[in-house]
Amino acid sequence: MRVIGLMSGTSHDAVDAAAADLVLDGDTLVLTPLGLVSEAYPDDLRAALGAALPPSATTMKDVCALDTRIGQAFASLAVRAGRELCDDRADLVVSHGQTVYHWAEDGQVHGTLQLGQPAWIAEATGRPVVSDLRTRDVAAGGQGAPLVSLVDTLWLRGRPGVCAALNLGGIANLTVVSGTGDPLAFDTGPANALIDAAVRDLTGGRLDHDVDGALAARGTVHHALLERLLAEPYYGLPAPKTTGKELFHPPYLRAALAAAGPVPDDDVIATVTELTSRTVADAVRSVHATEVIASGGGTRNPTLMAALRRALGAVVPRTSDELGLPAAAKEAYAFAVLGFLTVHGLAGTAPSCTGARHPSVLGSITPGRGGLALPAPGQPAPTRLEIFRR
Repeated sequence: MRVIGLMSGTSHDAVDAAAADLVLDGDTLVLTPLGLVSEAYPDDLRAALGAALPPSATTMKDVCALDTRIGQAFASLAVRAGRELCDDRADLVVSHGQTVYHWAEDGQVHGTLQLGQPAWIAEATGRPVVSDLRTRDVAAGGQGAPLVSLVDTLWLRGRPGVCAALNLGGIANLTVVSGTGDPLAFDTGPANALIDAAVRDLTGGRLDHDVDGALAARGTVHHALLERLLAEPYYGLPAPKTTGKELFHPPYLRAALAAAGPVPDDDVIATVTELTSRTVADAVRSVHATEVIASGGGTRNPTLMAALRRALGAVVPRTSDELGLPAAAKEAYAFAVLGFLTVHGLAGTAPSCTGARHPSVLGSITPGRGGLALPAPGQPAPTRLEIFRR
């Protein structure tokens, strides 16, 4: 089955589309990457999205407009991915949508909301669409995240020692896989969320991220500010746990800066970069990981990666590219896998990773133009994911 996975993360800067051929071979799911295309959100859409995110107030009219326009942006990229990556022969599109709220309180997730109406994608591509993948896990008592943990578990099972898959998006998350015991997954805290917030605030919106980590590289870590940020209670919560921009948003950083007193701009960015590396490294040590495989946009920030290497010491992080999954596309490929499992009637969650009561088949299916013809039931659930490099 040829599948397009669509993803926009908590940095809400662009939409990624990764295409893959997926085949079940006994208990092994074989993934052949076909490539990645990305498109930035239009400036006005990104501004409207940012203005509607917590802790800002919004209206149902704004939510409806965002749901429509994000769906149209995803649809446009899905058409392009089908043409450029799939020879117009895609069988399925899987859309993560854009997370706008993850309702977590007192260690429990009560709901989650991803916008990007899938009907626009189905109409534009003519293909069936799997969407709204997180809610079923929440309904089963889970955190709804990190959903990529099942894919990480299938992919990394059998590696020696304790392997930790690290995603550095707006929020950082870990999936921990070892030869003994069940896998574990959780959000460690901010990855790029506070770095991006600091850059936007301190440059008056001229920049929206720290290109190549240049601003952080010019600064010096402000230890009083760092200690104030490290005192955040979230870091001490037990796994499984999830977080997002509902907590780590620009006013959160502004409040910490107001309490810390004057801090030079570059030092602020150096400090929040160090916060990410420190909290990730603390999480890696807490699970006794012997290997870290990183992906996500944060891997393109050399200052962050250098700080992470220093903080991790003997555990040298690698990128997922070395194992066959491009770091920039890994999450989009992961959601392609989850949608593939859905249309085959197979569970897409690992309860030990999300805290759910049981595994669940994820998402909702929007038929394509030709109706809906699902694969025959009875396929075995895969126990391994193999990456085939052409």
